[in-house]
Amino acid sequence: MILGQSSVLHMAQVAKAGRATVDEIFCRAATRRPDAVALIDPPNRAAITGGVPRRLTFAEADRMISAVAVRLRRLGLGIDQVVGIQMANTVDAVVTFLGILRAGLIAMPLPLLWRQADCVAALNRVGAKALIVSGRIGAVDHCELAMNIAAEVFHIRHVGGFGDSLADGVTGFDDLYAAPAGEPPPAINRAVNPAAHVAAITWDVAPEGHVPVARSHFELLAAGAAITLEARVEQNAIILNSLTLPSLAGIAVGIIPWLLIGGTLALHHPFDDEVLLQQVREEQCAVVIVPAPVALQLGESGALRGSVKTIVAAWRAPERMAASADWNDPEVGLVDVPVFGETGVFATRRGGDGRPVPLALGALTAPRGVSGALHVGEIACTEAGTLGLRGPAVPKFSLPPEIDSVATPAFAVGADGLADTGFPCVVDATTGALTVSGPPAGIVGVGGYRFAEQALDALAAEVAPDGRIAPQPDALAGQRLAGSAPDAARMREGLAARGVNPLIVSAFAA
Repeated sequence: MILGQSSVLHMAQVAKAGRATVDEIFCRAATRRPDAVALIDPPNRAAITGGVPRRLTFAEADRMISAVAVRLRRLGLGIDQVVGIQMANTVDAVVTFLGILRAGLIAMPLPLLWRQADCVAALNRVGAKALIVSGRIGAVDHCELAMNIAAEVFHIRHVGGFGDSLADGVTGFDDLYAAPAGEPPPAINRAVNPAAHVAAITWDVAPEGHVPVARSHFELLAAGAAITLEARVEQNAIILNSLTLPSLAGIAVGIIPWLLIGGTLALHHPFDDEVLLQQVREEQCAVVIVPAPVALQLGESGALRGSVKTIVAAWRAPERMAASADWNDPEVGLVDVPVFGETGVFATRRGGDGRPVPLALGALTAPRGVSGALHVGEIACTEAGTLGLRGPAVPKFSLPPEIDSVATPAFAVGADGLADTGFPCVVDATTGALTVSGPPAGIVGVGGYRFAEQALDALAAEVAPDGRIAPQPDALAGQRLAGSAPDAARMREGLAARGVNPLIVSAFAA
């Protein structure tokens, strides 16, 4: 059944009630379809993390989520403490994320290309108590990396991991897949609305540096409901998701729609075109979630025709959406999802003309043009001429009390609930159409990674006084980093030794 009028009204009622947690939404699906396949690993998992690809039913996933939650609580982690995650886009990552929430903890997914310096700073900033990783991702030993990080972060009490060869001192989690069902995790008694508590922390970037952005269960579900409704995802559909967990987009676009429709989530670790097409064919996927440049390429080639009904295109560089190519495939619908950093996401389905729907000031509803549609937010233009967002999916609450929420830079929302995305925008006085005219000032966006431009130059200068890093346009990633230094090899070695993002290191190509 397609999400129609009754489903819209149901989701609107859920949103207004606002008491359901992410875990409760999963439990509803598991109760309704215990024997249906819930999660599917990438078929090339052996090359990504090692191990045999997994397929879990809802009942099996439910048991594993509870096992993760119980183990975390037995390790001595308390309610609302932060657990860092740095994992490949596999079944392990999803059950770990949901297990953290079931335990009453706060999940903090860390970007996969973050190395020691960034991870240490983030984990220290929020006082994280544990870190769980994939033993390896590709050629990188994340287990060793996690132990080095923990040695620098006083608060980290436990390091956990998935994989065959874990370092000494790392708590393994793979054994939980084979363990029989045990006791349920301890009950969580909240004095106030459980959905209003922080579920996850993701990381954005301001010109001054990294910014933690905390979101409640309600805000994550509201953002995911907007995507689900506009994409018209069928109940029980099979969704292929290539967006990794460590971002608002990875959670709200890649995970929440699956929970809301109680379908099957096939995971793709980015990015291998042949493997993705193999997954679509073998699993008969109805919805494919990919970065926007990939979506347009797939649409032009017609490679996804068959089972696929909808492609969800995540625009990490939303300023490029308005000028994108027309979509002229009558068999496959395209849903544009502009991603405004970690501040907000929303969705618009392209019409018969194949053009992206112009943004406009005012209310956002999902699905658009339907009576009784869910109110998901509002677009406004700030006094600084930048795009602002407010509404159910925009963060409103400060970080938990034990976290130093006054440290700078910090995520800020105005008294009117308006959060400034930093993206410059122009409003047409005649039509009211709003155009995002560029990326935020001082921010470089490379795919899903954002950097403070000033910090890049400062980092290069630490290694070599005459080293420079500059952003360049890139058709696929939005921007790319280009470095210049008299001795590129020395620069690469110096940056790698500091534990910085490999995208920065690779800017100084030989």
